[in-house]
Order: sequence, then C-alpha cells, then structure tokens
Amino acid sequence: MIVRPYGDTTGDGMVQVSFTLPIPHSKVAEGAAAQLAAKMGMDPAMVVHARPMGPGFTFFVVYGRVSHLVDTDAVEVVERDYPLLTPAEVNTAIRRSLRRRMVVVGACVGTDAHTVGIDAILNVKGFAGEKGLEYYREIKVVNLGAQVDVEQLLARAVEEGADAVLVSQVVTQRDAHLLHARQVAAAFAAAYPDGGRPLLVVGGPRFEESAAAGLGVDRVFGRGTTPGEVASFLADRVAARAELAR
Repeated sequence: MIVRPYGDTTGDGMVQVSFTLPIPHSKVAEGAAAQLAAKMGMDPAMVVHARPMGPGFTFFVVYGRVSHLVDTDAVEVVERDYPLLTPAEVNTAIRRSLRRRMVVVGACVGTDAHTVGIDAILNVKGFAGEKGLEYYREIKVVNLGAQVDVEQLLARAVEEGADAVLVSQVVTQRDAHLLHARQVAAAFAAAYPDGGRPLLVVGGPRFEESAAAGLGVDRVFGRGTTPGEVASFLADRVAARAELAR
C-alpha cells in the first residue's frame, strides 16, 4: 500500500519535525531552521515554535509539506517467533524444561545511568500493567543496576549460573549502545568458547530489532516492550535449548 503523511486533510503530506541548532535564538536562527527544513524536502516549511535552549542553542518545531510516498509492502520488521504466555504458563514451561528456577541477570552497562528500562522489565512493579520478572515464581532475578562494567556483568553471570543476561541501554550518544552490546557479546563468547553461554538480550529505544545477529546477541527488544514479552521469549528459548541438550 502506498501512503502519504496526514496533517490537515487526507494525503496532504503535512509533517512536523523538531530539532536543535547550535546558534542563539534570533530571526537569523529561525531562517536557518526554515532553510534546513526546506533542504529536508519540506515545502512550504513553517517555523511554528522556537525557544532558546541555554546560551548558544535554539530548539525548533517546523511544520510543512513533503512529497514523499511510503510503500508499506517494502517495510521489513521482525515478527514475534514465540508464543505469548501468561505468568502461570511461563512458570510451568520453565519448571518443565529446567526442573529448577531460571536465573536472569540484568544491568545497564557502560556510562548509562538510567535504570528505567531494566527496572520496567525486572522489578515486580513492571510496566504497562504487567508485573516484572521478579513476580514470576520460577525466575530468580539479579538486577545489578546502572553503570556496570562488562567484566562485572560477566563475572556475576558466571557466579550465578545465569540462564539469560539482559542489558538495557536507554540514554546513549554516538552509537554507544551498539558498542556496549558488541562488547557484552564478545566477552561472553570468549568466556564460553565451547558454547552454552547464557541467552543474551539487549533492549532500548535506539536499538533496531533486526540488529541481533550483527550485534552477536540472541534478541533485541525495542521501545514499548513489556515484561510478559521478555518472559515469554526466555521461557521459549530456554525450553528449546533444554530439548536440544537431551
């Protein structure tokens, strides 16, 4: 299906974008914002909001028309390849496959000090009306918090006999989330040369779900992921591993 953006009327191509320029707020700054929007393909481009962001920076909101079309048939997405389970079903699947509790170690690695992502998945309070992994009877959660070194994460995972390691990256710059994910994957690959490493799962709003293979991890979860989705994935993959080991 071919679609165009919708603003005031169907198919009018109107969009709204926001950005910051490293110049003080002025008429010149607003003109520069309009010029940038025009180079992005917006015609006409109207600066509808401009606000100083401290000395030397201005935040803009620009509204305008674009001529671009989108072919939804050409969009590539990662479809869920595991069943969504209830907490009771997750507990049953883990007990049946492992005959013990699943151990999950989670952390924010590197310089990221924001635990909102990992806490939403691990803490019992959960997210989006779903309780976190601490709520599941058959899951032992070890939440290491923020700014954890990769070496610390690996050491704790080995110590706990982790079945899965969850890494969250919420606030990053210059693709640091990709660097950290690759560092985690490399460290665990080196520590488990004969295989049998824990499941590696990374998540955060800047990750592309299709990037798992390139990062060397088992799964990438993007924004809006719920604890139930993560628990269902872990139960499914752990059961599959246990079946292969028999």
